[in-house]
Amino acid sequence: MKKYLFVAILAVASIAAYAQPRAIGANLGANFGFSYQHGFGEANMLDVAVYSPWASGFIPGYGIQWGLGATITYDWIDPFGATVPWNEKGEWHWYMGVGGDGGFFFPPAGAPQGYLGGWVGAAGHFGIEYDFWFPLQLSLDWRPSIGVGLAGANGQVQAQYNTGGLYQGISLGVRYKF
Repeated sequence: MKKYLFVAILAVASIAAYAQPRAIGANLGANFGFSYQHGFGEANMLDVAVYSPWASGFIPGYGIQWGLGATITYDWIDPFGATVPWNEKGEWHWYMGVGGDGGFFFPPAGAPQGYLGGWVGAAGHFGIEYDFWFPLQLSLDWRPSIGVGLAGANGQVQAQYNTGGLYQGISLGVRYKF
């Protein structure tokens, strides 16, 4: 009996997950990355973005450093009941959300042994998107991040305010909706 109940719950969860709108694509801007959106009904979505940030002088004395970061936000679509009135063939939506952001930088050339560089913080997500009548979505969004950056080597770590997180998150999104 327990096996049948488990199979029934798994089947209902699979159907519910499949029935939710989703989108996958790329973000092009100051950071290049990939994004996945999973809708929860008409008014909410989870947005996951994995991107490659850069920083100039994150560690003083070393030039531009590259890294790997991720942002996860829970977004509200058309919050406050405000919609964009121009919907000719497709649909306009705007959204805002909150979540977390984090990542690390790869050791730059000439970095000392034991190099460490990264950040963690809270993230916001603000944007506007156009959903075409065919499965394509274009968006312009901003993912500001407020948090701490860590940098150091040989056991000496310095914490600093992550200033790059406030302005590097502007991007154009191109996604396939399914």
